[in-house]
Formats: sequence, C-alpha cells, structure tokens
Amino acid sequence: MSRIIPRSNTILQKPLHLTLLFMLAALIFFSAAPPPSVWATPAYSYEERLPNIDDIKEMTFTRQDTLLCKNIARALERYHYTDLKFDDRLSSKILDRYIDILDPSRSLFTQSEINTFDKLRYWLDNALKKGNLTPGYAIFNSYLKRSFQRLTHIITALETWETDFNFNEDEMILLDRKDVPWPKDDIELKTLWNKALKNSILVMLMDGEKRDEITNILTKQYKSRLNRLLQTDAADTFKTYINAAAMSFDPHTQFFPPRMSEDFDIQMSLSLEGIGAVLQNEYEFTKVVSLIPAGPADKSGLLMPGDKIIGVGQGTQGPVEDTVGWRIDEVVKLIRGPKNTLVRLKIIPAAQKGSQNARVITIQRDKVKLEEQAASKAIVPMERNGQELTVGVITIPTFYLDFKGMQEGADDYRSTTRDVMQLLNELKKEKIDGLIIDLRDNGGGSLQEVNLLTGLFIESGPTVQIRSRNGYLSRLEDPDPAIEYSGPLMVMINRMSASASEIFAGAIKDYHRGIIVGTPTFGKGTVQALQPIDNGQLKLTTAKFYRVSGESTQNLGVLPDIKFPAIYNADEAGESSLEGALPWDRTIKAQYKPYNNLIPAIATLQEAHLKRVENQPDFTYLKERYDLAQRLYEIKQLPLHREKREAHKKNMNQMELDLENRLRIAKGLAPYASYEALHPSLDADSENAEAGIDDTVPTDKSGKIPTTEKDTAIDGDEKGASQNEEKDDILLKEAQEMMADFIILAGEKHYRW
Repeated sequence: MSRIIPRSNTILQKPLHLTLLFMLAALIFFSAAPPPSVWATPAYSYEERLPNIDDIKEMTFTRQDTLLCKNIARALERYHYTDLKFDDRLSSKILDRYIDILDPSRSLFTQSEINTFDKLRYWLDNALKKGNLTPGYAIFNSYLKRSFQRLTHIITALETWETDFNFNEDEMILLDRKDVPWPKDDIELKTLWNKALKNSILVMLMDGEKRDEITNILTKQYKSRLNRLLQTDAADTFKTYINAAAMSFDPHTQFFPPRMSEDFDIQMSLSLEGIGAVLQNEYEFTKVVSLIPAGPADKSGLLMPGDKIIGVGQGTQGPVEDTVGWRIDEVVKLIRGPKNTLVRLKIIPAAQKGSQNARVITIQRDKVKLEEQAASKAIVPMERNGQELTVGVITIPTFYLDFKGMQEGADDYRSTTRDVMQLLNELKKEKIDGLIIDLRDNGGGSLQEVNLLTGLFIESGPTVQIRSRNGYLSRLEDPDPAIEYSGPLMVMINRMSASASEIFAGAIKDYHRGIIVGTPTFGKGTVQALQPIDNGQLKLTTAKFYRVSGESTQNLGVLPDIKFPAIYNADEAGESSLEGALPWDRTIKAQYKPYNNLIPAIATLQEAHLKRVENQPDFTYLKERYDLAQRLYEIKQLPLHREKREAHKKNMNQMELDLENRLRIAKGLAPYASYEALHPSLDADSENAEAGIDDTVPTDKSGKIPTTEKDTAIDGDEKGASQNEEKDDILLKEAQEMMADFIILAGEKHYRW
C-alpha cells in the first residue's frame, strides 16, 4: 500500500483534539450539570513554503451572534411546522448533521475525535437556546485545522508522487464512505488522503496527461483550496453551525445571513442572464436541485437535477476554477454573466459518485423568456381501429402568475389558468377527442393558479388541503360548477414534477377525472415562509399539503396509474433524497364527489401499453439505459491498479457500446464497429484532464454521458438531442397512443365527466 513520507516533519505526531476552555466556562455558566472534559491542542509544524497552521484564524462569536442565535432558536420552536423543541433528541440530531456537513466522507476526523465530540451530544440544545455558540465553534475550529492538515499534506505529497506512488499495487478506493467506520488514527487518515490523490493522478494519467502537468494542475487546485480555507471567517462558521440546527428541523429550513439575503433568489433560480438552475449547497459541493423550464440549462440537455458543480470556467478557453468548498453566492457570481456568453461547468453527474467521474459541459447564458415558460399546445392526429382521432397536448412548464399585473387590474395579465383557458378554446375548435396535460419537469409555482387550473376540469369542490403546525386544516375550493373541458384527460408527470404540479395531479387522480402516467413525482408537500431576523432571513416550513383523499404529497409524491421508465436518479433528486425530509402521512378525507371509477380502464390501458412497448426499441433502450446508469451509480469502489482500472474502463465502454448497438440494430441501422466509432471525438486533451474526466464514462463533444439519464440519442444518429426532445420522441408518443386507447374505451364505457 502506498504511503508518502514527506521530506520534512509535516505529519502530526499526535491526534488532533479540540481546545474547549471557553466552552467549559460557558457550559458551567449556563448549566448546573457537569461539563465535558477538556481537550489538549497539539503542536503543528509545516514547511516554510506553506502557510503555517497559525495562519488559520480561531473562530469566535460576538454578542450580536449570541442574540441572533437565541432569536433563531426561538423562531424555530415557535413557528416551525413540526413543533419540535430544543431537547436532547434534537441536540443529538444537530450534532450528527453538523459533523456530516463538516466531514461527509469521513476523511478528516478520527474515531477518537468523534468520541470527544460525542460528549457534547446532549449539550447543544441548551447552549443554542441561550446563544452559547462555543461548542459549535470549537468543533468548527477543529475542522479548520484538520482541513489545513489534509491540504498541506496533499500539496507536499504532490512533489514526490512520481516516486512514492505505485500504480501496480492491488489497492481500491471507496467511492462512498458515509457509512464506514471513522479512521482510527492519523496513519489511516493519511492513507485515505493518499488514495484520493492517487486516484486523481490515475485518472489524469489514463487521459494521457503528462506527469509534470499533472503535478502543476493538482498543486494549483489544492493551493487554491487552501487559500479558500484560510479565508474562512466567523460568518461562515455561524451560518454552517446554525443551519445544522435549522436543517435538523427539516431540510427546507435554513438561515440566510445578510450577504446572502439580497441574493436569495439564487436558491430559486438563476434566471437573470445565468443558466436557469436552482442551486443549493450540499456539503462542499454546489448541487443542482432543479432546472428552470425553458432556461439555458434545460435547453442544453447537459445539466440534470442532482448534478454537483465543482468548477466554473469562462468562455471556451478560460481555466476551470475549482469551486469545492465555496459559498453558493460566490459560485453564482462565477456562473452569472453577460447574455450570450459561454460558461463551462465542471460537474459530477447525478448518476455517478466521486470526483473521478467529473466532466465539463458548456452552456450559453441567457435570460429565461416568459413566453417560453408559458403554457403551449400541440395537436396530434391519431388512428385507432380505423377511426380518425385528434389528441390535444398542453404543456405547462410552471404555474405562473403576473402578480403585479393582476394587482394593477390589467386586462391582459398573464397566468397559467388564463393561458390554458385560451388554449382549451382553440383545441375545442379543432374538435379534440382527448387531452394530455404535460407536467413533466414542472417544479410548481403559484398555489392560486393550481387551484384555478384544477377547477377547469371538475365541477366544484376542494382541490387541496393545507394543515398548519397547530393542526388547523384549511382547504382551497373550486366554487365554479362550470367545466372548461369534459373529455378524456391524461396527466404526464415525472420525478421533477413538484409542489403545485403534485397538487394538480393528485386532485385529478382523487376525483377520478383522468389518468396519471409517468414516474413518481418529487414529493415536495410542504410550505415555506420567510421571516426577517436582524438583517438576514429565516426560511421556515410552516404547513403541509394534503390531497382531498387525505394523502400527503410529501416525500412519497404522487404515484402514476401507469408507470413509465425512469429518467432521473431518485437517490439524487426528489424529496426522499434529502436527509431529514418530513415523512408521508395522512389527514382526514375532504368532502368531494369523485367521477367514474377508472380502475378497470387503467387495467385495460396498462395491458395494451405493456404489449405495445414490449418489443418497442426506444422503450427497451430507455429501460436498459437507466439500468446501466444505476449500475454505474451503485459502484462502491474502483481499483487503483492501472491495468485493472483500464480493464474496468474497457468493460464499461463495451457495455455502453452494446446498449447503443442493440438500439441501432433494432431500428435497422448499422451497428458501431467500436467504441471509438461511437465517440469519434474522444481526445484526451488538456482541458479534459484538468477537469478530471472520468475514465469509466467517456464523453462526446457535447459533453454528454451517453449511458446516464441525460443521453437522448434515441435514433442512434441524433447526438446531442435535448432532454425535451427525448420526452417528445418516446414518452409523449406513448402517452398519445394510450390516449387514443382511452378515447375509444371512454366511448365504449360511456364515461361522463
């Protein structure tokens, strides 16, 4: 096993512990219970060419921080939906979440340090309520010192890796260390650091990068991270610790300090000359939560929910700046830029684990145009049993409402319901026989609009129930008995259909008004409100949505009546992927009158659907592609032996080639002769090497990963097709076939709505 012995005394001789003198004094003052024991701080010694550990500022808090902490704790107890209190149980959750935020890969702290932290397990609740931040700051100071040790160790190791690392040894690197035991001592820690470095070097070697360039690139990267670490301030410490407490209530509860409050919209969109993505911090990475419909990222088909951004570059030639460990507002500043300019993102795809799987994509900045987010229609002629049919399709990217125009009394203000009513009138003039509402990738929006939209398809009655923290249950109603469309109805959903989309789909399902097809939805069934605190803002979960049937949309989402192949990785996208997400549950059933029981019709349509797609090449391809993506995602470890790693790469490439060729042969196209023929532009240039392009999943010139959910090469010749084109080519076409069956069946069964 490789181990580096630096030329100077850069390895700690004793475990790193916390200095808690101030904590002891504070805990004694605030509590009559006996305090934890004191930890000693060891000495550090590094080469003069690197910063000294003394350059790391000791994080301390102010009286203003104390008051702010008390106000936040009080607000969480008073206003959060769960009605949780700061007690021993919550204190334990806060400690676990805090340590997980600081060291998610279990590669900084040793087991002895974790044991020491554990002495605080039932002390944090009382300390936070009284504004005593000493425990959290002490742990954070230990994190800073351990991070400094790791980065300086790696920078030093890079000087001698060519002689110290042996790529013919049978070593493995774990890709996910979340559930493994903590390292027992410094020796195990440094072994982990060496393996991680060795893996990065191996990826670049296999990409054909020269050894001196590898040293230069990685040294620059890690020195940049070290500089970022040295810039950490007390505000970062406060935000990290207080959000470990806030997010222990639920993952949507978070404090935004003043410098982030003015940029709060970055948590919702980057719509102003950006890429159109919803971003959030996840440990040291910036994670894509969702894409803004019709935004630059959505149109590109290159970025997916669950992807992690670890670098940003400007234009086609600008260096990719490492953003690991950056604050989200700083990452956003790099992503934003003038309209029509290019930004390059270094990402870890949602379907993969580990930075060795990173790749670079290019997106052109633009504004999200309102007209491209508006509802739109299509008319599709169909045939069934010799009968000519007309199917209407209305795509709703988001539930929008021009609040300003409405408040000013403008006659022509835009809203989802107004636009859909106009589209329905146009479709009725075309004498459509059935209607498909496409809500895929619709992340929600105006609650008022989803209530009004649901009312277009039912006579009258409740559309959604809302329960507050005190148990009070309110309902939104459709008071208008008029129905704008009374024919066969189908709703398409997927994993990124969230919030308002789930309310609409759930209501249509509960009323038996239509058939739901697709995949389970996101599961976002909670309501958040912003509360100003000092100069910042506290986002709190204050209520929960329930369908009229009494079922929550939270966590579980809305399940389709007929299931389609999955597109998104549910482990990386969706409410259930969020740690501490509130659970699914039920409340009382609302008073409502459902229409015809559609269960027999669903069974008939399901049978016809399965028979139709059984040997359908595109559907088979979708399912096999997702299965392959899941296999890649579930890989637990990779060899650090070069020949074995190359064999692994060859095997992955062959699996992808076989998948693509099965589709081509089924469609009557000539198969690719080799993997190189499938990806003729696969050149290991310096940019790819700098980006850490994965050796297991090569990319084409568009930057796509052909074997993950992003690929849309449906016909084998359309490389670079967008995510939306994929849906139109396969899933929407099948929905149209199902609607044709439904139209005939509804006539035979005399269904009336």
